[in-house]
This record gives sequence, structure tokens and C-alpha cells, in this order.
Amino acid sequence: MRLLFLGDMVGKTGRTAVWQRLPGLISDLKLDFVIVNGENAAGGFGITEDIFLETINAGADVVTTGNHVWDQKEAVSFCERHDQFLRPANYPAGTPGKGSGIFYARNGARILVANIMGRVFMHPELDDPFKSAEAILDACPLKEQADAVVFDFHAEATSEKQCFGHFVDGRASFVVGTHTHVPTADHQILNGGTAYMSDAGMCGDYDSSLGMEKEEPLNRFISKMPKGRFEAAHGPATICGVGVEISDRTGLAEKIAPLRLGARLAETLPEFWR
Repeated sequence: MRLLFLGDMVGKTGRTAVWQRLPGLISDLKLDFVIVNGENAAGGFGITEDIFLETINAGADVVTTGNHVWDQKEAVSFCERHDQFLRPANYPAGTPGKGSGIFYARNGARILVANIMGRVFMHPELDDPFKSAEAILDACPLKEQADAVVFDFHAEATSEKQCFGHFVDGRASFVVGTHTHVPTADHQILNGGTAYMSDAGMCGDYDSSLGMEKEEPLNRFISKMPKGRFEAAHGPATICGVGVEISDRTGLAEKIAPLRLGARLAETLPEFWR
């Protein structure tokens, strides 16, 4: 089974690039399942229902989020209408929407996707991500109720991300980090068979500060005084993500490689899909 994860879409340039390229990627790479993180898709802050639906129409099977999930007020209502929209599962009980679910891949496989948010340097500080993941896995074990298990771990600290990967190693097919908007070079298969990457990177303009026009962030580092608002950068986007090949027999990873397409970073496609 072939699964593609695309990192945080940032602003119009990021989401438009994903919408334009994703249908072709699904066809050319014979993808069975696609997950896209959309928490920065609306001007860099949150996601609207229209953007969510357009991302699904482009071929995404699930849209995950993170700490910016509620930045657009309409998300509080539309999250209840769409099973394919996930907010972090470790929000307190009673929070609108859901943090995990079972979805069906194009080959008929049952995919458990869970969105978890870390707590180190993150706001708001949510419930224990490790306990939340344990409860999700207990309710839907790999190769029992699910043919594959994927975690989007939305967190700042790479140490927390790595420890989470080791925590679910052998019980999940794939753990991918989001939030930092910078693709890491540590894609690997852990000892127990779980594919892991600390951060998938973003889908957005890399001539920026994390997808934002660089002048205002730079000003705040130098002067410590705001002069204006952060605005999403509008230059040509690079799509960043990671591809994983998962065993139909075991539900564990067999191959992993980054995907980068666009104007700024060196392009790469998973060699095993060429």
C-alpha cells in the first residue's frame, strides 16, 4: 500500500500548489491514500470549510490540523460535519470534532489516522499525548481493527517527536511530525517497523520565515517591536511531504522517502515509486 503525507499547507500559494499537483501525483504514483495537514491553509492561520472541501476534492483522504485548528471561527462548527477533518485527539473531552478515525484506502484497506499534539513549547498545552495515543491504539490495534495506523504528531520539540515514534514503534505503520514547517532529513524505519520522520516540512513559499513574509518576523527579532501583522508569503510554493510503502501483510513500513516538488528546494520523489 502506498501512502503520501503532505506537510502543513501555508496560505494561498501552498494550498493552490497542492490542489494543482495532487491529482497528478495520485495517478502517476498510484497512491492508495493521502493525508494533508491543513492547519495553516487560510492565510497562514487555520482553515475554512471551503479550503477543506477543495483539498478533499483534489484527492486528500484526510485533513489533519494542530494548534491553529480554531483560528478560523467557522472550524468549530464545520468540524462536526466532516469525518475527514481531524483536530488533535488530545483536546479535552467535549471538544468539538474528532481526533482520529478509520478511513478506507483506494485498495480497500482500513486506515486508522490519528492527529496528536505535543506539549513541549506548545500552546495550548493539551492532555498527555502518550496516554491519548495509547487509548487510540488500545481501541483499534494494528492488524485487528486497522490494516494501517498513521499518526500526525504536531509538535515543536524533536525530542518529543522522536520519543513518541519510539513509544508507538511496532504498533503504528507511520509517525510523521508537523508544525515546524522545515523538512527534516531523518526519515527512517524504526526497529519495530514503524516509518518515522520528525517533520514533513510545509507546502508553501520557502523564500519566507516558515511560510510568512519574512520582513515582519525579521523586524521582531531585531527590534522586539511589532510593526504589522504576519502575512503568508505569496511566492512560488514547494510541496513537501513523505511517501511510505506499507506491507499489506503486517501493516508495518517497508520503505520511506521524502517528496519535494517546486521552486525552491531540490526536487525529490521517492525512488521506489518512479
